[in-house]
Amino acid sequence: MARTEFEENRLSLVPAAELLRDAFRKGYAVPSFCAWNAETTEVVFQAAARRRAPVMVMSGPGELPLLPPQALADATRSAASRHAAVAALHLDHGDSIALVQECLAAGYTSVMLDYSARPFAENAAALREVVGLARPAGASVEGELGAVGRVDDATPEGGHADSLTDPDEARRYVEATGVDMLAVSIGNAHGIYTRRPRLDFERLGAIRRAAGVPLVLHGGSGTPPEDLSRAISLGIAKVNVASELVIAVRESLLGQWTSGDRAWLPHQVARAMTAMAAVVDRWIGACGCAGRV
Repeated sequence: MARTEFEENRLSLVPAAELLRDAFRKGYAVPSFCAWNAETTEVVFQAAARRRAPVMVMSGPGELPLLPPQALADATRSAASRHAAVAALHLDHGDSIALVQECLAAGYTSVMLDYSARPFAENAAALREVVGLARPAGASVEGELGAVGRVDDATPEGGHADSLTDPDEARRYVEATGVDMLAVSIGNAHGIYTRRPRLDFERLGAIRRAAGVPLVLHGGSGTPPEDLSRAISLGIAKVNVASELVIAVRESLLGQWTSGDRAWLPHQVARAMTAMAAVVDRWIGACGCAGRV
């Protein structure tokens, strides 16, 4: 992907599909980082600009109570323009058509409606409607087939039950909806794994062949590097990273507070952002996207 492809967009955000097509074709992944305010967005874009890496920043029902979509979109566009970042702004795990519409109106360039726990027909019909809303706005759409669970009650995404993605259903789902990318369930889960995940790579390869679109790995945090590399080689072009970022910020702040550190609060938050930056930088390297723009 040449930087000149995105030169006209350097002061704006781009659709996720523009980023993932190159990643899917060339065998790397674009990390999608959970960012819930101006500070966390700034951290992601600083690292992306320094490493010349395409990235996505995402927020959803777990983050939007802090800043609503319009405020978060404004902060994201501002940070992207300051750092000339090549990035998409993504609604993660949208839970209603109304939220999708609100995010599109705010300028999100990628949206997900998560109806994975619902019957196939209802899931497909809803995502077909979302595609119809997103196309005029120039935004990309992510769907999920097979339910990705979660490993703890502190994680807002996912459910307590999971089900694996069926390759044949994946083909029919993409054909019926027109989604640009498909989140899959292959043994992955949201949160921090308490034991090594057992990813079904044979299933993943079959899904890639059947679906023919870039695939998304939810629950990237804690995935062993060798498993991540193999998943990317089998079609994963977007990796969601959330829990590791939250934990880095939380542990930094708790460490400062329990040690009796009486520094001015903005200084403590700045240190926490430094801890988060290290995680972002590591994931850019792990996804193989450094130097791609």
